[in-house]
Amino acid sequence: MPTGTQDRPTEVTAAGIARLAGVGRAAVSNWRRRHADFPKPVGGTETSPAFALREIEQWLRDQGKLAEVPLRERVWQQLVGHPAGAAAALRQAGAVLLLAHDRPAAWQQLRAAADDAELTGVLPAVLDAVLAARLGPGHPVRGLTREALAPSAALVRATGDLAAADGAAAAYDFLLGRHLDANPRQYTLTPPGPAALMAELAAVAGPSGTVLDPACGAGALLAAARERSAEESDAGESDAGERDAGEGDAGESDAPVTLYGQEADADLAALTALRLALGAPDAQVRVRAADTLRADAFPDLAADAVLVHPPFNERNWGHDELAYDPRWEYGFPARTESELAWVQHALARLREGGTAVLLMPPAAASRRSGRRIRADLLRRGALRAVIALPAGAAPPNGVPLHLWVLRKPGTTPPAPQLLVVDAAGPAPGPAAGRDKPDWQTVRTTAVEAWRTFDRDGGIEEQPGVRRSLAAIDLLDDDVDLAPARHLPPPAAAGGPAELARIRERLTTTLARTTALTPRPDGGAAGPARWPLTTVGELARSGALVLRAGGAGTAPAGGAAPAVLTDHDVIGGDAPSGTLPEAPASGPAEEPVLLQAGDVVVPVLGGGAVARVTDDSTAGAALGRNLTLLRPDPAALDPWFLAGFLRGTANNRQASSYASTATRLDVRRLQLPRLPLADQRRYGQRFRDLAAFEGALRLTARLGEQLVQGLHDGLTDGSVTPD
Repeated sequence: MPTGTQDRPTEVTAAGIARLAGVGRAAVSNWRRRHADFPKPVGGTETSPAFALREIEQWLRDQGKLAEVPLRERVWQQLVGHPAGAAAALRQAGAVLLLAHDRPAAWQQLRAAADDAELTGVLPAVLDAVLAARLGPGHPVRGLTREALAPSAALVRATGDLAAADGAAAAYDFLLGRHLDANPRQYTLTPPGPAALMAELAAVAGPSGTVLDPACGAGALLAAARERSAEESDAGESDAGERDAGEGDAGESDAPVTLYGQEADADLAALTALRLALGAPDAQVRVRAADTLRADAFPDLAADAVLVHPPFNERNWGHDELAYDPRWEYGFPARTESELAWVQHALARLREGGTAVLLMPPAAASRRSGRRIRADLLRRGALRAVIALPAGAAPPNGVPLHLWVLRKPGTTPPAPQLLVVDAAGPAPGPAAGRDKPDWQTVRTTAVEAWRTFDRDGGIEEQPGVRRSLAAIDLLDDDVDLAPARHLPPPAAAGGPAELARIRERLTTTLARTTALTPRPDGGAAGPARWPLTTVGELARSGALVLRAGGAGTAPAGGAAPAVLTDHDVIGGDAPSGTLPEAPASGPAEEPVLLQAGDVVVPVLGGGAVARVTDDSTAGAALGRNLTLLRPDPAALDPWFLAGFLRGTANNRQASSYASTATRLDVRRLQLPRLPLADQRRYGQRFRDLAAFEGALRLTARLGEQLVQGLHDGLTDGSVTPD
């Protein structure tokens, strides 16, 4: 590598500077304009310049804007500014972390004795030895040569310091998580919920000593399988401790699990191998970089379990080259059926009786081009269950994906039966959006159904949720295996008794709505001419506090508040959203929590809406595209505030218009300057209007339920026309 490249400084962008100083990017732009001594760019472009990290750190310290760059942030900035790119730098950092984890004494001796040139000169041989011992001779963590490591001395030392501070596994989880979060379009990740569910389904038949993921990506499924194996091992040890010590061995479940993975992206394969090696020190890890369908790295493997989230709708999967491949035991997949190629590859790498779980697009269960393969999978008892997940379970989030559970037939295959499960539950309303599903409910529904079916060979039918079917009943012209096609609907609206209750409640609500109907009392001949102020002026004077929604993440393993979404505010519904999970790259971010008396205003959509938070909504998190106004009770009545914010003319003058949306500038909204006593008079009238509006909404919903329930009841026979 040329000397100029080796001496090139670690770079940082404006976004990285903002993160270092804990400010927004606009502040960084202001610093560049106002401070003549701000460091000059050393790279990048005019629109996205890059700066030397060392110069930026020193300038921030000199300006008193930064006491000390956090170690995690320093390592991350060295990664993203590395001359070879973030992926190559992360590969180097991960290898150093593995060395510090597996051979701490050797790492400390090497770090203390060597200067930078000696360190990067000796390190390649040491790293190769550690990687070969931990990952096997064919591991994918390549390119750790003297030339590649020459510009990385500072990164190597800082990474070792981070391992000492946080632990090697936690340090790598942070760095890898930040890298994946920064490149969402480059990687298709399997979320933790589906990954854990797939691992649990595979483990129903018993402990898995060997697990394969032939499309392992970032390793989420293999990590989940290892966690599941550890949980079962801990449970087994607990059970064994309760037995008499002379009753025998604990069994084969004490043996460490072996994780096999294959990934076509060489960089991602290397990062995944390091993740598994650091995160599962008791497991044997074998990850290879190659195209699985064209160049299978484990042709002789007979795994206990195979977990796969295959690429969807892939046309260039090897159809022309693989026409006579022995893996196509159930039929040669059409060019448009790449998912069925992955299904047969998974079965080919299982031992007899082993379990495979694949995350599949719903079209794979019904496309006519795959009906012959689906039919053969059913006839031979290989396909055991199809489980429909709710939309948003995994990318693409708008599609309700399926889980296929397969079992490799032995010499005596089971009676061909198929379990179909709809774990999605009722179709979500408009307020649900793309919020993550209730995984506890999904998991319970899916796992209990599969466990019962696998144990008994059948299951009691639960309308709309689960059912077992004889394979022969599915072998028609389409062989459509979508659960929705075969699950009988639940009783319409709960049956005639529930419809009667809805009618009684609707009658009561109609009477209440009539009583609440307001009268437009006479007033002045023209509009009032009050002195006006704006929300922005009130915020500057301290009469109210403004907060924007959308921030916040759910803590790992902890309880998280529900989220009040813009759909909830517009529809007058209870909080229905959920916080996103905190990234592996850092701690959970605190959300904005609502208090009773807060006023919440949607900023998108062009509607005149404002909602006063009551005790039932207090404690929820503020969702995206919402602004919170928290009035000082001694200066502002919340109902007065919310009522005047809903004025049509008020919203029109405070709105801006783009080609596809209308956005409300809450700070420009106006309200009159009135004494608190007058505010409360108006506030009481606005409160009465809100009660009337709520009664109208409830009337509409009950009416819709009654009408649809009667339609369903009349069409399924549970309600008679007489």
